[in-house]
Amino acid sequence: MQLGDARSGKLPDNVTGFGRALRRAGVPLDSSRLALALRSAQLVGLERRDDLHAALRAVMVSRQQDLDVFDQLFQAFFRNPELAQQLLAQMLPKVREAQPPQRKARVQEALAPPRLPGQAPPRQESQVQLDAAMTASTLQRLRHADFAGLNASEYRLIEQLVREVPLDLPPITGRRTLPGRRGERPHWAAALRQIRQLDGELLWLPRRERRPQPLPLLVLVDVSGSMERYARLLLAFLHSATRGRPCAAYAFGTRLTDLRPAFRLRDSDQMLAAASAAINDFAGGTRLGESLAALRQGHARQFVGRRTVVLLISDGLDTGEPEALASEMAWLKRHCRQLFWLNPLLRFDGYAPLAQGAMVLHRHADAMLAVHNLSRLEDLADAMARLLQRRPR
Repeated sequence: MQLGDARSGKLPDNVTGFGRALRRAGVPLDSSRLALALRSAQLVGLERRDDLHAALRAVMVSRQQDLDVFDQLFQAFFRNPELAQQLLAQMLPKVREAQPPQRKARVQEALAPPRLPGQAPPRQESQVQLDAAMTASTLQRLRHADFAGLNASEYRLIEQLVREVPLDLPPITGRRTLPGRRGERPHWAAALRQIRQLDGELLWLPRRERRPQPLPLLVLVDVSGSMERYARLLLAFLHSATRGRPCAAYAFGTRLTDLRPAFRLRDSDQMLAAASAAINDFAGGTRLGESLAALRQGHARQFVGRRTVVLLISDGLDTGEPEALASEMAWLKRHCRQLFWLNPLLRFDGYAPLAQGAMVLHRHADAMLAVHNLSRLEDLADAMARLLQRRPR
């Protein structure tokens, strides 16, 4: 089928408008992918709607978490052949339905019509601007908003705010020493120097005290589908909060992924891009027992001296064998200083770990902490500091 000249036909404008909507929804898309999408549409033709959908999806989506967004936007934009003019204006087509379909917040924001210059915002919608002119009420609402319920603009704003949240943890005493007045070991070299300077007199006995050092952290983050909205924000938070502190990060889903090379990058955006490229099992389920077995077999040196604090970020919805998970969790608990379970499901009142995997995590963890909003992240450091002062079980 001949689609017509690009200078007079509507297909290039439709594909370009569709690409703008995808970018507004947070899908990474550049001009080369738009050109490839137009070429693909010309090759498959417009006779079959499912062929066009498959062709555009293959060339315009590069991440697993963007597939649902693409499908919902495609259904909204290519609903009828009279949508070309609305595509150019980035407006949602009007469909008369008794119950409108439920769409993700990113899709709803991308389909919202743009405002003209000088036009007042709609009264029934509250908009969040990505600048410093936010009102106190808006910021207060976002501090207590669940990460899973944010739209695209709010999600980008919270992603910037979590990078400024500190994680000040008390230091531990290392094995190396330095000169001090309250140490347990005498500093004989300094005592001999004092005797030589004072003609054989020793006024006070110099001592050596153990040198304080930052607490080493081990981060295990769940990248299954139920943790989609939390994994990226928590990785950005920990990357910024642990800068200058010994920290090792691993992602687990159906397999274990080493994120230490990504965490060595200084910029958080580059770290997230490198982590996304390294993770191959995103949204593929959770098998924590097998991942911990891989950690024990290949990365056991992270636990030398039992000084490492483990931050396990997961909702506990494990699909593996509970016996294998219990065995690996027991090994992990024996080789770390303390084990903290950061559980986003604590956003629900009356939550109880009733799933088999959650019961195993709850039995071996020293504490279960909430990390589902910005306010909880701000209180995380104080909660961990109080728990670290207690003697581990």
